[in-house]
Amino acid sequence: MSVQPSPSDPSADNNAGSTDFVRTIVNEDNRTGKHAGRVHTRFPPEPNGYLHIGHAKSICLNFGIARDYGGLCNLRFDDTNPSKEDVEYVDSIMEDVRWLGFDWGDRLYYASNYFQQIYEWAVQLIKAGKAYVCDLTADQVRQTRGTLTEPGANSPYRDRSIQENLDLFERMKAGEFPDGSRTLRAKIDMSSPNLNLRDPVMYRILRATHHRTGDQWCIYPTYDFTHGQCDSIERITHSICTLEFENHRPLYDWYIRELGIFAPQQIEFARLNLTYTVMSKRFLLQLVKDGLVSGWDDPRMPTLCGVRRRGYTPEALRDFCALIGVSKVDSTVDIALLEHCLRTDLNRRTNRVMGVLRPLKLIVDNYPEGQVERMEAINNPEDPQAGTRMVPFSRELYIEQDDFREVPPKKYFRMTPGQEVRLRYAYLVRCTHVVNDPATGEPLEVHCTYDPATRGGNTPDGRKVKGTIHWVSASEALPVEVRLYDYLFTKPNPYDVPEGVDFRANMNPNSLERLTRCFVEPSLKGAAPGSRFQFERLGYFCVDPDSTPNRLVFNRTVSLVDTWAKIQKKG
Repeated sequence: MSVQPSPSDPSADNNAGSTDFVRTIVNEDNRTGKHAGRVHTRFPPEPNGYLHIGHAKSICLNFGIARDYGGLCNLRFDDTNPSKEDVEYVDSIMEDVRWLGFDWGDRLYYASNYFQQIYEWAVQLIKAGKAYVCDLTADQVRQTRGTLTEPGANSPYRDRSIQENLDLFERMKAGEFPDGSRTLRAKIDMSSPNLNLRDPVMYRILRATHHRTGDQWCIYPTYDFTHGQCDSIERITHSICTLEFENHRPLYDWYIRELGIFAPQQIEFARLNLTYTVMSKRFLLQLVKDGLVSGWDDPRMPTLCGVRRRGYTPEALRDFCALIGVSKVDSTVDIALLEHCLRTDLNRRTNRVMGVLRPLKLIVDNYPEGQVERMEAINNPEDPQAGTRMVPFSRELYIEQDDFREVPPKKYFRMTPGQEVRLRYAYLVRCTHVVNDPATGEPLEVHCTYDPATRGGNTPDGRKVKGTIHWVSASEALPVEVRLYDYLFTKPNPYDVPEGVDFRANMNPNSLERLTRCFVEPSLKGAAPGSRFQFERLGYFCVDPDSTPNRLVFNRTVSLVDTWAKIQKKG
């Protein structure tokens, strides 16, 4: 995995010192004067689903190349399959690209903009004897395509006359034939070792209302007959795509060459694969349709809207994409690295607050009843400009259940009978006794006394206290709901299943835990959806859109434990 530093600012010039192979190609093109020094890229999603983290890598690469070389980057929707596309996906993709920090200016395009031109090019290939109308069904086409070791068989309709093909293609366009009854195929080579060159389908009959052209067309070009020509129309200099399109490049080049039009340069790079993560719109759609997640924006999903709802920042994703680099070799990145980038970014920008997820009542017996003090707390030690806030302290508090043990294990420095601990920003307290549930034996409330001389957690006499725990005032804390998320799959490779078993067998049944009785300090009252905070000692959290004015809902974005940093330190 290549590693290159990058500022998180998407407008920053990161070209200096960059060594990935794509930029090496662009550098050489500029040196030789190819395209007269012009650099023009595009991000070309199909609007058949929501974007995921893998698309973020492509977005950062395409827009980043244009930025680095003073060029342009288009946003183009390759909308050639109306049966699977929707304006909902179009809108979500534009929102995601903008959220990630990039802007296409006035260069928003659709393949459907060019349907008439693409149709005319199809007619041009028919007239040149390079395309023909075929009556074979889709199954018959597959059966005659051949294998990697055996050539395919020519269609019995391959030698139709040019005039007959023109007539049939026009009648296809006019809606004279049923869906799927005829296709237009390129006449290339049924014995080619590249199966993509074995007379691929260029057009199919499909009566489906298009989200932009309505019912104007009943024939639609295939992706392979559209993609390269769209790049040509837009005069894209560097057509950057993932490795699965490498075997399609000879077909794209064949179309461009036979049509005699501008030839973009296709460059393939390895797509992003993450541990514990499915990176396929088709499989993600399956999870949504089956109700295994709450929707495309479920915070467990790797979709950009999902991680945004969970509390990820665009800066963290851009830093992650810069860190993993660009290569020609397929590999899988440990999700711990993504979480490391997220923690690093959130640590710099996120204010600290105190919250209790699993509350246990703590009563300070020698503190005056009805009294409330305001303790000064630091908002963010990483940001001196963040200032401080005042946190209420009272006789009855909530602490975490895990911060008390009646019978402590070895090296347990938190609250236990007879042991003194520091309440963050408040006082030193010593546990005196505990009241247990007579039925279960579980602690119901813990009692302690405080030392008034230790206000702010100070120890004027210099005594040492190892344990510090967080708390909230029981009388003034805000009740909230907290959702704790884990990986959606139990295995690093979700597709690691026995033959005949679906990948969903590896789904994590404990990927979501809802805690409905949690408390946070009152400074969070009115926090807007999308606001991010570090709950001290617990992790980073984000206000969910499900929140109401009367009740906040928090998603845990990521825990505080940085496994990647530990791995790097050991290494």
